[in-house]
Amino acid sequence: MELLIIAVAAVVAVVVVNALARRTGVAAPLLLVAVGVAVSFLPFVPAVEVEPEVILAGVLPPLLYSAAVSLPAMDFRRDFTAISGLSVVLVVITSLLLGLLFAALVPGLGFAGGVAVGAIVSPTDAVATAIAKRLGAPPRVITVLEGEGLLNDASALVLLRSAVAATAAVVSVGSVIGDFLWAVTAAVVCGAVVGWLGLKARRRVGGATLSTALSFVVPFTAYLPAEHLHASGLVAVVTAGLVTGVGSARYLSPQDRLSERSNWHTVEVLLEGGVFLLMGLELFGLVENVQAEGDSALTAAGLGALAAAAVLAVRAAYLAPLLWSLARRARRAVGQREAAQVYYDAVGRHVALAQADGDDTVMIEGRSGGPRAVPAARAERIGHAVMRRIADIDYLTSRPLRQQEGILLVWAGMRGVVTLAAAQSLPVDFPHRSFVVLVAFTVAAGTLLVQGGTLPWLVRRLGLSEAPSAVAEDVAALRRTGQDAARELLDDAGLAQPDGSGYDPQVLARVRTDMVRDDAVQDLDELETARRIRQYRELRLRVIDRQRSALLAARATGRHDSRELEKVLDILDAEQIMVEMRTASVAEDR
Repeated sequence: MELLIIAVAAVVAVVVVNALARRTGVAAPLLLVAVGVAVSFLPFVPAVEVEPEVILAGVLPPLLYSAAVSLPAMDFRRDFTAISGLSVVLVVITSLLLGLLFAALVPGLGFAGGVAVGAIVSPTDAVATAIAKRLGAPPRVITVLEGEGLLNDASALVLLRSAVAATAAVVSVGSVIGDFLWAVTAAVVCGAVVGWLGLKARRRVGGATLSTALSFVVPFTAYLPAEHLHASGLVAVVTAGLVTGVGSARYLSPQDRLSERSNWHTVEVLLEGGVFLLMGLELFGLVENVQAEGDSALTAAGLGALAAAAVLAVRAAYLAPLLWSLARRARRAVGQREAAQVYYDAVGRHVALAQADGDDTVMIEGRSGGPRAVPAARAERIGHAVMRRIADIDYLTSRPLRQQEGILLVWAGMRGVVTLAAAQSLPVDFPHRSFVVLVAFTVAAGTLLVQGGTLPWLVRRLGLSEAPSAVAEDVAALRRTGQDAARELLDDAGLAQPDGSGYDPQVLARVRTDMVRDDAVQDLDELETARRIRQYRELRLRVIDRQRSALLAARATGRHDSRELEKVLDILDAEQIMVEMRTASVAEDR
């Protein structure tokens, strides 16, 4: 009963704080940590301590899975060089440099112990990165931050495990590298298999409810076997999420995807809020443990502040040359774009000629410069690859990582609950264990409160936001792609029903009319001002609300079939969702 009361109180606290955060403009994680800290020092609240496995195996898998599903896989691929460097190289450098710092300042810790503490405070937190995402930071910055936060846990935990082992025995560099390669490779394979099988299974079960229920077990199904194989369960979870995000539109129905998104968003809010609240609640117990061991809590807090500053300095020093190399890569790519475009146009012409002549082979320019014959299907694949390369170049040049983005990347690299859970996983005989855990808490909470609290000001100061014109052009291009595909299908002379019979001409005419009407509505939306769209949204929703009230009143009379009335209400709900989605960007600017 006591556990149930605590759970209910925690959910209510998370909901209330999130609602308050929307009104005050302060990120909910910051308020939840502050609330947790305040509550932990109340005299009637006992010291709170949670097993690290509850966080690492119970809470993080669904949170990382949800974040990975929504991460744009194409953008992740484009910036994988930067993401992998931040996730591995920066973690190693930070761990070693902070290892020297901790070994020098904490008596009896030693270099191996210092590296262990450095590995604990080195990874950024994917959950904490959500703060930057909600502020409307540039999409490319968000992709890099999210990708780094999703992947750097593996390198940090492998380093932590090796450093802890080195405090009691000799550990070779080769074994550490081997452990890391196995942890990542086995996890990627495991996660990819689970993600693919999950999509196949969810397509077969039928129904949005069952599909969503099955999605809740996917992150744990990826995590557990990977951990059993001594690989990184968290990387397996991320891989499963990426596979699911890429394949969901192909394998799952729109109802499945909408249900999954809505239910997972609820889970994400509760778990994310719970871990930050729990993080604050643990402070009093950590202080008690430090004092019981004879160490100073103030010294731990001071060392944590120094470590947080050192982490920022190392991150800035690493990002400076990384951004320079990315800018150099983008400049080189600009010079290749024209040649790639010419080659793509040539391949397209040759493929079109071959299709017109009924040929199965296409003559294209080979690597040596001379023409060569290739199958038409392969020529199309080559054309798609070149087109993707052109798109990559356009992406790199249209969304550069300049000095402003670099400053944001440095400041938004916050630590979070992973740092605290990793510290609490240290063995009981680790030197100054309670002191180290409090240092880790100071780094995590300090970066969240200081860096997270000043991020809104920094984003405004740097003038970083997505250009509305660029968004509008991209949306228009996507609309044209969908319209062209629809017209191509409707104009196909061989268009037929699944049984081979043709469609009724009136049905074809109605579909064409609906498509033209939808296009006209979207064209009108593009021409409208933000003020008029906001008015349209408000009035349209008022009309729908009046319709719903009338239907509910009709239901109260009992004169209508209840099942048919529910269907009409469902259609009205779908209409409201469509209106809200079409006008979402304007509503968010209010």
